[in-house]
Amino acid sequence: MAKDPMSSFEIPADMRRLAETSVAQAKQAFEGFMTAAQQAVARVESQTAAAQAGATDMSRKAMGFAGQNMAASFAFAQKLAQARDVEEVMRLQADFLRSQMQAFADQAKELGASFTQTAADAATRKP
Repeated sequence: MAKDPMSSFEIPADMRRLAETSVAQAKQAFEGFMTAAQQAVARVESQTAAAQAGATDMSRKAMGFAGQNMAASFAFAQKLAQARDVEEVMRLQADFLRSQMQAFADQAKELGASFTQTAADAATRKP
């Protein structure tokens, strides 16, 4: 029986070395790509975590401020209910407005500082 010509064909050593080198280079390039991709994902996760932590902090502060403002409003309403004359009502209202405007300014300043800090933390956080 005749021998199959394909069974006796040998791949030259140079061609095998070239193939091995190509595979090794492709593997190395892929590993570099995966390392860079993992670092990018870690950076995004880190920034996301910082933003989430900052958002949670700001939400808690906002809820605390809302509670303070409501308590001040109820205290004001109670004082108004006990007022003896229009002059006292006007004085109470002026005092309340002045104190609430200051509280709102302080709260806005604190929330603005928290927002700025959260943004800075997210921008500079490294994995």
